[in-house]
Amino acid sequence: MRTIKKIHKAEYSPIADLVTYSPLPSRSLQQIDPFLFLNHHGHQVYKPNNRGLPFGPHPHRGMETVTFILEGDIMHKDSGGHESVITAGGVQWMTAGRGLIHAEVSSSEFKKTGGPLEILQLWVNLPAKLKMTEPRYEGLQKEDIPSFTLDEGKVTVNLVSGNWEEHTGAFETLSDIMLSTVYFQASGKLTLQVPAEQNLFFYIIKGTLSVNGQEVPFRNLVEFNNDAPELQVEASEDSILLLGHAVPFREPVVAQGPFVMNTEAEIYQAYQDYQQGKFGSWNH
Repeated sequence: MRTIKKIHKAEYSPIADLVTYSPLPSRSLQQIDPFLFLNHHGHQVYKPNNRGLPFGPHPHRGMETVTFILEGDIMHKDSGGHESVITAGGVQWMTAGRGLIHAEVSSSEFKKTGGPLEILQLWVNLPAKLKMTEPRYEGLQKEDIPSFTLDEGKVTVNLVSGNWEEHTGAFETLSDIMLSTVYFQASGKLTLQVPAEQNLFFYIIKGTLSVNGQEVPFRNLVEFNNDAPELQVEASEDSILLLGHAVPFREPVVAQGPFVMNTEAEIYQAYQDYQQGKFGSWNH
């Protein structure tokens, strides 16, 4: 079985009044190539007449953002003209590519009525050859994401991208990355076979999971060695797992603020291009 290298506890780092935990990057782990960054917002309950999410217009280049809405909603707008409100169970996939400006805020309805909120945003790297690809965005609601059950209904997989046996994920992606959210009922079991050369992204959102015999509570990211394909997971209580795997790109990563490139010079160019208006105009 694949052995655990280290377990990384998400650090508490609130953003304004938004409860936020961040397991990646940390002092002990820079990336799980090609997975770069994860913010776990919530769980929290917003009162009526709240200000909602604080992520106003900001630029990105050279990477992709994948946003999982577990509770609440998120309104996306970007300089490519895309706009949507995605609600609980939905997912957004944005390819920043050569550059765009986007905002992620709460819908006017959520700001008015409030309610529970839990959202995760994962940054996925783009390989050097695709860093300057055309930006794109797709937002899908819960019903648009393929879902199937295992272990006599005790495990539910929502397949966001990639393939899982005969199932195909909701999003067509530029690089071969499998991403899913997996919901376990207590005592639900899952056996995974992931080729040893692929890196695993394994973050427990809620509950407690036994991973190859080791118990890991929620808000922890499990880093694995690339020594075997098999993973055995069992839930001791109702639990949610964010699961990904991909072949690492093995390319230099230079990240600064919202830009992720391969060299310092490319980062400098990104800032110049942004300041010169090459990321599109923000007219919302």
